[in-house]
Amino acid sequence: MASKVFFTDFRTTHDQGLAIKLQKLMHKAGVDSIDFVGKFVAIKLHFGEPGNLAFLRPNYAKAVADVVKELGGKPFLTDCNTLYPGRRKNALEHLYTAAENGFNYISCGCPIIIGDGLKGTDDVEVPVHNGELVKMAKIGHAVMDADIIISLSHFKGHEATGFGGALKNLGMGCGSRAGKMEQHSSGTPKVNQEKCRGCQLCQKSCANNGIYYDEAGKANINPDNCVGCGRCIGSCNFDAIYVVEDHAVTILDQKIAEYTQAVCYGRPHFHVSLVQDVSPACDCYGSNDAPMLPDIGMFASFDPVALDQACADACLKAQPLPNSLLSDNLSCDCEHRHDHFLEANPNSEWKACLEHGEKIGLGSRVYELVEMK
Repeated sequence: MASKVFFTDFRTTHDQGLAIKLQKLMHKAGVDSIDFVGKFVAIKLHFGEPGNLAFLRPNYAKAVADVVKELGGKPFLTDCNTLYPGRRKNALEHLYTAAENGFNYISCGCPIIIGDGLKGTDDVEVPVHNGELVKMAKIGHAVMDADIIISLSHFKGHEATGFGGALKNLGMGCGSRAGKMEQHSSGTPKVNQEKCRGCQLCQKSCANNGIYYDEAGKANINPDNCVGCGRCIGSCNFDAIYVVEDHAVTILDQKIAEYTQAVCYGRPHFHVSLVQDVSPACDCYGSNDAPMLPDIGMFASFDPVALDQACADACLKAQPLPNSLLSDNLSCDCEHRHDHFLEANPNSEWKACLEHGEKIGLGSRVYELVEMK
């Protein structure tokens, strides 16, 4: 059976701005059918890395939070810490980043809670319904404590997964540091010896005797004992420990789908994606390239697979913008002229995530697009 995906463009009138139009889209898509009364509602979004200007404006987050409060819910904005070094690798820097980019309880109308705690180690193991690659996903504790999950995603290109939408926002985004490591790699982390201070904080966080120190006092990973939990990465204050991303992109995509299943299964969930400022890479970078496609519109659905498929189809039909990575690549003799995502990032993959999501029962790639003016 086809899932319904609701769509509206970015055209407005003098008495109806984009925030109001987004709220009307949510109501049209049936968000009112969820019982929000007295429930904690996690609104999962990306606060943007400092220097990047493609992330969604806080105004959209407030529009979603206001709908939740109107329906009796208790919303909070959330994201989990990053695995890689940056300004969102622990809760303190993450909150400073959110504030710097305009997200706070006044601008968004609700609090901000970092889902996996101070150092990205506050997680809970969640069964993956029909999981093939992951049996127990490691999800941020606050995310799973919520009664309802709403995904508010910026739909854009991505260097590894082809695009980032609802599934990427929830699957990778809700994973704790250990969860992100599990998705990116099944191997052991490595230590940058030049950055290591020999402080031994990482050893204290390891429960498996996976870390030892050499004659120079530098940390090393013992692959025989390491279980790949990622706790040492979270405990290092100097970004000396890092993950080796050795997974093929197809497996990465499939694990993202399974992590999304863990986040959504067994509780109400609703999804919104805005296809605007379609940068060729993730908002996790400290900069963003010129948009490669025109702004298309806002999409909403109860089905995250159908939502991502609808957004992808709309992008594939759009004309590439000049002076962008996509137009530059199209000027060359390349084999992916029919696929904007592969043309922009030839080493990526995007269909595998949707195909696997459909296979495990997360949603359907078959959808009916309902347009709202």
